Amino acid sequence: MITAVFYKKGSDFSGFRVSGHAGYDDHGFDIVCASVSSAVELTADLITDSFKFKAETEVADNVVTLKIAEISEENQKTASKIIEGLKVHLDFLGKSFERTIKTKISEV
Repeated sequence: MITAVFYKKGSDFSGFRVSGHAGYDDHGFDIVCASVSSAVELTADLITDSFKFKAETEVADNVVTLKIAEISEENQKTASKIIEGLKVHLDFLGKSFERTIKTKISEV
């Protein structure tokens, strides 16, 4: 199962940690893992490359972590909405492919 923890500071999302495998199909054929990987990569790229927001990122074996650094309030709101979009997408995938993705929110 993929576990996605979304970090929240007050009303704003401030980062996320996604880990694990969906186990929907064999390696190389798992459309859930591919979908999650693509969505996580897009989210990280939007935040760090497109918007140029400062963020700490860590990529390890089956784990991706992103934490927004201290940025302006306006930029924080934008980054929060991008991260919220990832959560909405992963929740949708989790409903479509039961027992493959679990999301939760952690206050920081």
